[in-house]
Amino acid sequence: MKNHSIVSPQQWLAAHAEHLIKEKQVTHQREALAAARRELPWTLVDKDYRFQDAQGSVSLDDLFGGRSQLIIKHFMFGPDWEEGCVGCSFEMDHLQGTLVHLANHDVSVVAVSRGPFAAIDAFRQRMGWSIRWVSSAGSDFNRDFHVSFDREDIVDGKVFHNFAWEPFVCEELSGFSVFYRDEDGRIYHTFSAYGRGAEELLGSYVLLDMTPNGRNENGPRYNLTDWVRHHDRYGSADTVDATGRANRNDSATSQGCCHQAETLSSG
Repeated sequence: MKNHSIVSPQQWLAAHAEHLIKEKQVTHQREALAAARRELPWTLVDKDYRFQDAQGSVSLDDLFGGRSQLIIKHFMFGPDWEEGCVGCSFEMDHLQGTLVHLANHDVSVVAVSRGPFAAIDAFRQRMGWSIRWVSSAGSDFNRDFHVSFDREDIVDGKVFHNFAWEPFVCEELSGFSVFYRDEDGRIYHTFSAYGRGAEELLGSYVLLDMTPNGRNENGPRYNLTDWVRHHDRYGSADTVDATGRANRNDSATSQGCCHQAETLSSG
């Protein structure tokens, strides 16, 4: 058994009641932060971004699916990758169960990657996700939203990401962006989150934080690369390297992401 304090039921109740006060303080702070987030200024999207799906070219307006609010998951899947980021896949597993609820609350959710549509759609089907996922290949979208980087985006070893100049990690990084479409058809960029800014959507972490062992990320890197894998690869000999790339030990292929390295650099 873990070396832990064992007390009477009365002492247990008193300690947990005292802790609940702190939990409620954090809850109220989180509610206030969410309210402040909704009051942040918006900016007009004036570029005609084009994406590719099974039907061909689609616009940013098309991604709303007739709704007024759109959440885009910037999924790390580069032009020459064969499978997606391990951390982004972890997030997508959590998003999958929310889709029907968000769709009935005037919110569409779409994943966007710079990889070719055929490759990302094959991976989507492999993972069993129903989320709409389009390719931004040939568009400025990923670069404009600071989640994909070409050589000219790197200045003195840094790129602009998460609202600041940060050390370059790799050419693809993760994030979420939110948009609102007004009745007149104008589209506004209302919010973006990168790094650990979207960690609250990871229900697995919420549940692990309730358990005695917590996240149990005890090395070698003390983050999700210690244990998270593509959900169809648990039990395999796969590893995840320091940048977050999945190393398929049953083949010579190494694909994945820099998702966790981004998370660590973002704090």
